[in-house]
Amino acid sequence: MQTYVTTTPFGRRPLSLGFVASQVTAKAIPEGAIVNKWAVFQHIREARELLGATDRSLAILNALLSFHRETELSAEGELIVWPSNEQLSARANGISPATLRRHLAVLVECGLIIRRDSPNGKRFARKDRQGEVEQAYGFDLSPIVARSEEFRNAAEAVQAEKKAYRLVKERLTLLRRDIVKMIDAGIEEKVPGNWGRALQNYQAIIARLPRTAPRQVLEDIASDLQGLNAEIREILESHAKSQNMNANESHSDRHKQNSNPDLQSESENGSRIKTEASGNVEQTHNLRSLPGRDLPLGIVLDACPNLRALTPDGEIRHWREFLAAAETARTMLGVSPSAWKEAQVALGEQQAAITLAAIYQRAEQINSAGGYLRNLTDRAKEGKFSTWPMIMALLRAKLDAGNANPASHELPRENGGGLQVSEALLKSLKRPRNW
Repeated sequence: MQTYVTTTPFGRRPLSLGFVASQVTAKAIPEGAIVNKWAVFQHIREARELLGATDRSLAILNALLSFHRETELSAEGELIVWPSNEQLSARANGISPATLRRHLAVLVECGLIIRRDSPNGKRFARKDRQGEVEQAYGFDLSPIVARSEEFRNAAEAVQAEKKAYRLVKERLTLLRRDIVKMIDAGIEEKVPGNWGRALQNYQAIIARLPRTAPRQVLEDIASDLQGLNAEIREILESHAKSQNMNANESHSDRHKQNSNPDLQSESENGSRIKTEASGNVEQTHNLRSLPGRDLPLGIVLDACPNLRALTPDGEIRHWREFLAAAETARTMLGVSPSAWKEAQVALGEQQAAITLAAIYQRAEQINSAGGYLRNLTDRAKEGKFSTWPMIMALLRAKLDAGNANPASHELPRENGGGLQVSEALLKSLKRPRNW
């Protein structure tokens, strides 16, 4: 009895070139080919994004494979399965009929299965007297055998890409850690070098890193970080070698060099710094009488506008960006990590950043920013320092410079707007204060 293999779908489903291409591929099964259906399914699952398959469609494919009794699929064996929608849905974790039809279409479009529809669209098999299948209508699994090698190669490509992505992420993490710690070491050890510029270059590179990025973008950023890492490492290694040579020549203890000849050490001019930053409770008009709430970010930025220049876009919109800008200012001022850490512990992270922003605003008037910060930290530990008088003093100086009209109750802003202040705050700004 001669049987006929249908090549077109039932009903209103159109015949597409992709459908024809899948049938051509299915006919090209190598003679004697035998594959393990679950091994091939694993390759398909790993390469599903390349193939265009979805998680739901793979659940249905898994169910279809389970209807084939043999673990191995061969070119000479029967490769058509004919489960009903109810049976298929049950094995696909109770998927709804509409979802089932939609994802069966996905499997056909991906070329993972071929429809062999009967004249009336039903799925069944006609058997002979010996129980052998003469004609079957349902889903043809021939592409699983014909494309098994393709699926394996695709899975290996996906695994290679995942490994490359994981490696570049690890490389980025290590480079970021090394660069930050080497910059801190250069500042702490007072190694000659423009560490502020190095930190700015680092932040400019990191600013290009999106939340999610393809591997090539990460490779480009890692390459730039690698170059910066090499430059910083060369500076540190050259300094270490010169120190070793000097130590061998003089047979003396190793010494540290100042990273900035114009920047005095934190221990120098201690008496002058104490004169500037000292003051008892009475001189600051009793710190306990200052407002108990935190300084608003807008007032701090009005008092310390120079900090905006340290951000990539020249704007600071929230405290997180303010803290990042303060970290940059810390490096540019030459404040050591130990002094900065001590200030953060004594004042709190946000108050320490405000203090540093004020110091950065008056950088031209302060010879040793690190020593100044340490002195303010010591006063904070004794309960004799608050950021309120410091910020108010800067606002008062800005008010005097701008010849603002007290009746307007406004302070000039860098962007041309005005900061609304109360009458009490204006009176407070007119008092002379030391910080």
